Amino acid sequence: MFVLLTLTWLIAIVSSTIPAYWLIVHGRARHWARSGGKRLLKIGPVWLLLWGIAGAITWPWRLTTLYQLRWTWIPAAILILAGFALYGFASRSFSANQILGFPELQPQLHRQQLRTAGIRAHIRHPYYLGHFFELLGWSLGSGLVAAYGLALFGVLTGYFMIVAEERELEDRLGEQYGEYRRRTAAMFPGIW
Repeated sequence: MFVLLTLTWLIAIVSSTIPAYWLIVHGRARHWARSGGKRLLKIGPVWLLLWGIAGAITWPWRLTTLYQLRWTWIPAAILILAGFALYGFASRSFSANQILGFPELQPQLHRQQLRTAGIRAHIRHPYYLGHFFELLGWSLGSGLVAAYGLALFGVLTGYFMIVAEERELEDRLGEQYGEYRRRTAAMFPGIW
């Protein structure tokens, strides 16, 4: 059980800090784009710093569980697999450059285009939805206090990351993105 809880805690640290790191990127996309993305390479280690901070804050609760129920791994596995499935569906219509954000960081080198086919015809942010499913899955399965806290942090920073990314996409892609945004749910069709 020690290994599984430790693994869950480490996965939660890495996963929960992704939105905070990308919030820095999307919040300052113009700044990074002005340097052709070169300045962004300098803040790469910030993500490692975020790991250290998240690990230090949650260290006392890294093995503390709210419950230890084996059956919770069944819905957890469904959520984790759903997260991976969403990644798969999302990557079908996205290039590696788009996944890594090069069109926004190096607009002069990459064609600016809006992808609305496949899963993106239904939700605008399938990667983020998959990411949140996985965080929730690991938390639910393990019952780990630190994982739940990190998941909450990931969801809160993820909300602000999506807001910043939406603003950046509308600035970069104009009314085309505005129209897409009006007709397509951010993450949950019919809800948000």
